[in-house]
Amino acid sequence: MEILQVAQHADDLDRAATFYENLLGEAPAARFDPPGLLFFNIGIGRLLLDKAAPSALVYIQVDDVAETIERLRGDGVRVVTEPHVIFTHPDDTIGPAGNDEWMAFIEDSEGNTVGLVSFEPRHDP
Repeated sequence: MEILQVAQHADDLDRAATFYENLLGEAPAARFDPPGLLFFNIGIGRLLLDKAAPSALVYIQVDDVAETIERLRGDGVRVVTEPHVIFTHPDDTIGPAGNDEWMAFIEDSEGNTVGLVSFEPRHDP
């Protein structure tokens, strides 16, 4: 089984389309308005921005959290939590073994909090 779709609230589909196109680096896959639905393909799943959906906490894997945060900050995106290591993976149970899991949080154009996650080989201090 795989997660097919995650829905996120969006009041303004045009504004949300601009925000997520910048974040994800690709244009929306589909838009149906009415009723107010905007889709982005992410990996094997879809992110649905929906006027009727509740807010959700969505985590998106990026290549490098720190670099992504700096790029988004330069675009005026509000950073909620700065990049930090949340976990070191001793094995591959929930992530790549020997890697630190980096995370940061931003606020999207619709006021939702979005988590950004990347993996980096463990650096011993």
